[in-house]
Amino acid sequence: MEKSKINRFVQKYTLAGLVESVKWEVKDNSLHTSFISDDKSVLGSVSLSDFEFQNTTLGIYDTSKLTKMIGVLDDDLEFGVSDIEGKAVSLKFNDKATSVNYMLADLSVIPNVPDLKQLPSFNVKITLDQTFINRFIRAKAALADENNFTFTCKNGKGQIILGYSNINTNRISIDVDCECDGDINPISFSATYLKEILVANKEASGATLNISTQGLSHIHFEVDEYTTDYYLVETQN
Repeated sequence: MEKSKINRFVQKYTLAGLVESVKWEVKDNSLHTSFISDDKSVLGSVSLSDFEFQNTTLGIYDTSKLTKMIGVLDDDLEFGVSDIEGKAVSLKFNDKATSVNYMLADLSVIPNVPDLKQLPSFNVKITLDQTFINRFIRAKAALADENNFTFTCKNGKGQIILGYSNINTNRISIDVDCECDGDINPISFSATYLKEILVANKEASGATLNISTQGLSHIHFEVDEYTTDYYLVETQN
């Protein structure tokens, strides 16, 4: 197995260390996880197809530590699970010269992720092409202290704004290609998470950001063997 395959999977849910504790579920040669942030402002799922391993569920409590431990290995590695009386207790990775043993957590200490079966209607569709992705990442770096971004649409013109306020502020406004059901009052979501989502999926040629004025947004990516979904919950500026 290639180490880079595991690292890409991890990167898409940890979002630069903002999410740590998840369940890895292997089923029918596919690796899947669902996740939620501590502040519950983002949740989602990541799937990796073509992952040949036995069906199992693994509790990963400290993903950052796991990533650092795997980092000492060569890119070509073997992956396995140690179990006691049928219960998985640790992950084992090894290359030709080095082995890593990562202790698994009890599944009861991993946060439960709500099942989003009943989603609201999304009445905004924003095209996220490579130009927007790069521009938003640079804008967030320029206004690093701005935690939220705000979307607004008036007279058919949509903008994503960092630093939005009713008073004069430092701000960056980015025109976006969007479809809206009429004018949309300002609605805000986490800029920190959106930036990390875009960085984690930067190899994608593009995606669509769907927004519901009921307070939820959704981004879906399909790149190579990876399928990812992210849901951002409305925040207050």
